Order: sequence, then structure tokens, then C-alpha cells
Amino acid sequence: MSDEKEKELEQSAEPKSEEAAPAEAAPAEATPAAAEATPKPAAESAPSAPAAPAVDPEREAKLKAAAEARAARAAAKAAAEAGGEAPAAAAPAGAGGEVDPEKAAKIAAAAEARAARAAAKAAAEGGEAAPAEPKPPSPKQPQLDEAAALIRASVAEDAIEEAYINELNDHMPTLVIRADRLVEACRLLKTRTGQDYTYLRNVSGVDYETHLEVVYHLVSLNSKNELAVKVKTNREQPGIPSVVPVWETANWNEREIYDLLGIDFPGHPDLRRIMMPDDWVGHPLRKDYVPLDPEV
Repeated sequence: MSDEKEKELEQSAEPKSEEAAPAEAAPAEATPAAAEATPKPAAESAPSAPAAPAVDPEREAKLKAAAEARAARAAAKAAAEAGGEAPAAAAPAGAGGEVDPEKAAKIAAAAEARAARAAAKAAAEGGEAAPAEPKPPSPKQPQLDEAAALIRASVAEDAIEEAYINELNDHMPTLVIRADRLVEACRLLKTRTGQDYTYLRNVSGVDYETHLEVVYHLVSLNSKNELAVKVKTNREQPGIPSVVPVWETANWNEREIYDLLGIDFPGHPDLRRIMMPDDWVGHPLRKDYVPLDPEV
């Protein structure tokens, strides 16, 4: 019985060993298959390269200039240590006859940068730029034209020195009126139907160094329109007729301008200082004012 069992065991072990052999050979068979596999194209396997950044011509010119400056300084230093003469730099000599390589390189870099910017601008524009379209007229232009025409017709043709729209101040209609025509023009702007500038909101003085100026800010409470009236005067003997007879609220405004800028207002009922003491010397808001104590 033991011999029969041994034979059965041997017979059952032989197929297992035969079956195991192909399993062991499987990796060997897989190796050629992997070798025969078709490689993927490089475009599919490798990620696409990022696009090259745009070249900044000004930055490139500055880097080039810095490199040239460093090379020039190194050459000059080497020549000085060797006791010889520095090689001539491709730059003009200064007033003292010495060449500043760094300065020359910076000048060259600036010129190259300007040329690069000009070339880039010309390329972007693709030729000559089209002429700019004319600005549309201001919505307050009719208001200005009406007031100017009224003063020229009713006061004097030369009463207005300039009429324009101040776009920076919400398209404020502005009239520059001659000083000798101011009171008559203001009375007309206040009383004429359609103008009705009954409210004098503010009066201010300005020192432009070449001349002094007073600005009257008018408001029509009926139409809500606004108008600025300016009057110029010289610095030596500044004087502008008072508009207190037209708008009483101008009283203290004119006194303040007289006090701080020294502009006289003939016709004012009580022209005297309002902020500074009566014995104060000078007018503090004038550009040529010199304080008694600069540290105060």
C-alpha cells in the first residue's frame, strides 16, 4: 500500500511541475512583447512647452548696458593695476577728459530703449494714427453762449475778454470780464429774465504771480444754472470794483480778499481787514509775502 501511494503521489506531482513551467516562462515571453510595442510619439508623451515670454526691449537694453558697464570697469581696473592705459571706451569723454563707461553705457541703453519703443509703437499702430475725432460740444455751451451774447449786446462788445467751458469743474461756463465793465455785467446777469443769477455763492481771490484774479460763483435759483465770472488785475496796484451794490453777500468776501491778497474794492461800504490785525504788515496769501517770523 505504501508503494502504490508513493506512485500516486509522483504522478500527481508531475502535471503540477509541467503547469508551473509555462508560468515561469511567461515573463520571458512578455519581454519581447514589451520590446516590440510601438513607442508613442514625442508630441503625445511629452507635455507641450510653454510659450516663450514676450521680449521687453527696454529691459534687454538695460541688461546689456549694465554688462557693458561692468566689463568697462573691470578693464579699467585691470589696466590701472597693471600700470598701463585703460582701453578706449566707445563713449565721449566728459568735461574733465575722463571717460565714464557706466554713464556712456546708460546713455546708449536709453537710446536703444527709445528706439525699441518707437519701433514697437509703429508696429502696433501699423502706420500713421488716424486723426482724433473732435470733441462733442459741452452740454452747457448754449448757456455760456447766451450769457456772453447778452453782455456783448447790452454792456459792450469788448466787455468779455474770454468765454470758455471749464471741463475740469463739471463743465462750468466761465466768463472773463473787464474790470471796468464788471458791475454793469453782474447787474445784468442778476436781473435779466432767463439769467436770474440772484445768488452769489462765493467770491475767491487767486495769486497767479503774473497777476491777481477774483472769481465770482453765481447760481440761478430758478433754473439751477451756475456761472463763473472772473476778473483780472495787476499786482502793483490791484483794484476791482465792488459788487456789494449788486449782491450784498459780497461784503465780507471782498474784505477777506482785501485782507489776505491786498486787492482794493472801490465802492465797498466798509473795506477793512477782517482776519488780520489792522496794523499787520503785508497780505499772507500773496506769493511774494514774507512773514516777520518764518518759523511761525
